[in-house]
Amino acid sequence: MKQRKTDVLIIGAGPAGLAAAVQLKRLGLTDLLVLERDSMAGGMPRFCHHTGFGILDRHRLKTGPGYAAAWVADAKRRQVELLTQTTVIDWTGPLTCLATGPEGLQEIEARAVLLATGCRERPRAARLVAGSRSQGIFTTGSLQDFVHHLNCRVGKRAVIVGAEKVSLSALMTLAKARCRVAALVTSFPHHQFYGIYRPAKFALADLLHRAPVKTNSTIHQIIGHERVEAVEIKDRLTGECMSIPCDTVVFTGDWIPDHELARRGGVPMDGYTLGPSVDRCLRTGKTGVFAAGNLLRGAETADVAAKEGLLVAGSIEAYLRHNDTASPCVAIVPDAAVRWVSPNLASSVDPSTSFRPVRFSVKDFCRPALVRIEQAGQVLFEQRLAACVPNTSYAVRDHWLTKVNLAAGPVRFSVVQ
Repeated sequence: MKQRKTDVLIIGAGPAGLAAAVQLKRLGLTDLLVLERDSMAGGMPRFCHHTGFGILDRHRLKTGPGYAAAWVADAKRRQVELLTQTTVIDWTGPLTCLATGPEGLQEIEARAVLLATGCRERPRAARLVAGSRSQGIFTTGSLQDFVHHLNCRVGKRAVIVGAEKVSLSALMTLAKARCRVAALVTSFPHHQFYGIYRPAKFALADLLHRAPVKTNSTIHQIIGHERVEAVEIKDRLTGECMSIPCDTVVFTGDWIPDHELARRGGVPMDGYTLGPSVDRCLRTGKTGVFAAGNLLRGAETADVAAKEGLLVAGSIEAYLRHNDTASPCVAIVPDAAVRWVSPNLASSVDPSTSFRPVRFSVKDFCRPALVRIEQAGQVLFEQRLAACVPNTSYAVRDHWLTKVNLAAGPVRFSVVQ
């Protein structure tokens, strides 16, 4: 078994991992290694053959493959060492990982580890949808791979489970495959297609007009044995069921972080995001281990993940050069209306540091919405928003973190109407 040492080990070559590697090179760190389990770097954007990527970090609209290729090209220009088809299978020490790939088994010891393993959609089995295991059932990612990479036909009539932004990606992929969408099904009273970039709105207007959204509904069962023949949906308000004929079902959204490696390494996890607990510098509760991107809380846009990669690079550089270890923290706890908050640890901060947003998502529609952050009965921050929509994240400034008393207990993060 090969043994090697490196200053920084980055696990995952999606937008967050590549952005962190490029930024670390800019900061002067030369000894770093990026591992990617897929055959190509770039992450999930490689499968999304539509525009809408790169606004926040590259300041221009790109297709998913074009966006991924731009970050890969940046990494090559900076001579980042990248090993694809290489999977980290376990930890053999606090900052030592065991990886397997074309070069065989490697034990890699690092001074700092960045976890950027991303997230995945829950498949049909994890959502406990009844019915037989028929052909024609996909997640958004498997559908995109099937259509764009394997060039296979998926069916003639589809039902999309979900009505959020990623559901639009499935809608456009099905349109390319010449598969008509019979309906989008959501358990919410409205769709969640808010805040879409203007060019995408025009491109999607006709598709959405022809694809009705079934609100307040859930998939009760999938009908069909060898191939999907129909889905039965149930109205959450009346309890009535109806059948929609189709030969394809696409489960979208309902993201979960790929957190298995973090858990195996003993990294403290957050019960709301289901990813590692991190402070504003994206330091985890395990010394020398950092986390960034969609591992933190399920799916954000690729450019948000990339900006977190740029941010965490500065934290890693400070840790390596100045022994900038994690300081005492208190938890940031969401109330009943808030699905998750990230970062979810408040630590001592330097008031002079640049703005780093605190992002959150809600469980249901709130119009209008008041964001309130308090600790021990003291209000630290309030901000009014016109509306908050589920399956969408929002950002608030982080200057209130300077007011947190680390001895006063958890910080409560609430959203009220």
